[in-house]
Amino acid sequence: MILAIETSCDDTCAAVLTPDGRRALSNVVHTQTEHDRYGGVVPEVASRAHLERMEGVIATALERAGVSLSDVERVAVTVRPGLIGALLVGVAAAKGLAFARRLPLVPVDHLKGHVAAAYLERPDLRPPFVALIASGGHTALYNVAEDRSMELLGETLDDAAGEALDKGARMLGLGFPGGPAISKAARDGDPERHDFPVGLRDKKNLDFSFSGLKTSLLYKLKAMGPGEVEAELPHLAAGYEAAVVAALSGKLLRAARERGARSVVVAGGVAANGLLRKTLAGECERRGLDLVIPEPALCTDNAAMIGAASVDAEALPFPDYLPVTARSV
Repeated sequence: MILAIETSCDDTCAAVLTPDGRRALSNVVHTQTEHDRYGGVVPEVASRAHLERMEGVIATALERAGVSLSDVERVAVTVRPGLIGALLVGVAAAKGLAFARRLPLVPVDHLKGHVAAAYLERPDLRPPFVALIASGGHTALYNVAEDRSMELLGETLDDAAGEALDKGARMLGLGFPGGPAISKAARDGDPERHDFPVGLRDKKNLDFSFSGLKTSLLYKLKAMGPGEVEAELPHLAAGYEAAVVAALSGKLLRAARERGARSVVVAGGVAANGLLRKTLAGECERRGLDLVIPEPALCTDNAAMIGAASVDAEALPFPDYLPVTARSV
């Protein structure tokens, strides 16, 4: 069995997977609520919360999988990218468990984990394909080759898509996290009522930009009175969300066309967005593309995706991993 640990941001996660890494027997995620009052993740608070909950989350993952530590054959853990203090908590826990039982340790890249979530959703999925990773910290397009190596095709030049949604929600007074809050506010809104720019839409590259979108919302709000903002809130949220989705879907479909890909994968927390899923489902069906988006629980940060990615990562034998720290491999 594979025991996987993920602590790159504000979710304390542990999962148990079958040895082939293609089926999760448990996938436990404890989302920290300590950050709600700040409107964003505070690194020091996140690290302390991971320390408090790591042991319990691992114990719960083992219990739900119906296994014990004696059944674990290797330990996988996120080592990059992420908040350094948060990562160190997960790495220390993984090293301790692996060392105590003389098990191999598998360091995993968080972004490769997001892509690997697609293999949990569709175990029959085979590269090559193009993949969009869109989350609060990352927005990038990759070409995944037959050997599962990842080539960066384009990335955000400023904010990540999830960060843009968080900041937009904050300006609209909708709270944190912003993605779900904006989607909820936009349900009865008209996305065409207010004109919002789609960053780099007419550029031939595969990069993203959301700074102009945020600025556009800021100026619209400044031009409105409090009563008008309240009345227009659903329409503002709908237009803002639609602009983010248009940027993501447009670049992904362009990448698929340029690379001749027949399959596309969407991963990361923003992949749980209902409008993005609906938009891409329609466009991919029209273009004859195979669309793979993991279920929402596998889109946000979780340890099952780290376990799935560990199958293609190099395992460090006992005790070679003792010098390993977050971001060191």
